[in-house]
Amino acid sequence: MKLNKKRSRLLLVTVISLGLFLSAIWLIVVVIEKIDKDNNKIVIGYCADNLVIERWQRDQEIFKAKAIELGAEVIVYNANENNETQNRQIRMLIDQEVDVIVVVPYEKDGIKEAIDEARKAGIKVIAYDRLITGVDIDAYISFDNVKVGALQAESLIEQVPTGNYVIINGSPEDNNSYMFNEGYMSVLDDYVGYGEIDIIAEIWAEDWREEPAYDLISRLIEQGEQIDAIIGANDRLAEAAIRALAEAGQAGTVFVAGHDADISACQRIVEGTQHVTIYKPIKKLAEAAATLAVDLAKGQNPHEDETINNGIEDIPYIKLDVMTVTKETMLETVVKDGFHDKEDIYRE
Repeated sequence: MKLNKKRSRLLLVTVISLGLFLSAIWLIVVVIEKIDKDNNKIVIGYCADNLVIERWQRDQEIFKAKAIELGAEVIVYNANENNETQNRQIRMLIDQEVDVIVVVPYEKDGIKEAIDEARKAGIKVIAYDRLITGVDIDAYISFDNVKVGALQAESLIEQVPTGNYVIINGSPEDNNSYMFNEGYMSVLDDYVGYGEIDIIAEIWAEDWREEPAYDLISRLIEQGEQIDAIIGANDRLAEAAIRALAEAGQAGTVFVAGHDADISACQRIVEGTQHVTIYKPIKKLAEAAATLAVDLAKGQNPHEDETINNGIEDIPYIKLDVMTVTKETMLETVVKDGFHDKEDIYRE
């Protein structure tokens, strides 16, 4: 009788132990499955040139939200306009074994080695709104940047078909600056050739700094030069030029073009001190870039509109359209698109 009881207890202990063992095995399997699932999640690295300027902060926020919506994880790094920092951050993303790196390059050819390392590690690379030169990449997504410059010049020619023009180009390290300039000159060359306009000064703003723009316009005014129109490669450069004009009591009398449709630029346009900006639908760009990154991570090829040569290869170029913003078109462009609120522009 006692023997049977001992056997029963032993059997019970064995059954319980087996149950606990199987439960532990099941728990381990569940954990492993979860780890595998997490490991299969697409991870995208987003390397920003800087996140101080209003426009770039918007890009990053929209990109991240869309990527998360598509089921990806996003790691964001900010280079703070430092080439060494951006190279280091790209290598950090390589070490983290991300699937795709999306880069707004600080210098167009300053991250070649880090990008090459990423490509050799099997990581897809997208140049976001600024072309990366001198190294093979998977895609370039941006706007029609030549058209940006052409629209700026066309808008000024409509208002000032003759007179003295000043061109304030962007950073010489940013490939977009050259594309904008190509657009300006595609419109202005004939007018210069016919002697209808005179480009009395042209500079390149290192690192997109506003000081060179302000200093140039101030100096020209001090020298007694007549300025009839100014093209600024972005709205911050246009703002710096307008500040110099305002100090001389000339704000609103000189036609000024910028681009990016910053809120302050839109406010200046309705107030009459800036006359045009070019609106680039950032939401469309950022969301398209996030979708492209996820597609590349899944092994899908980009659907390019055309290609662009970056000095090494013809790169797939996904190109979005832009539009002109003036006082007359403000409501049907940036307001209609939800880029800015009417109350903020008109300060109601």
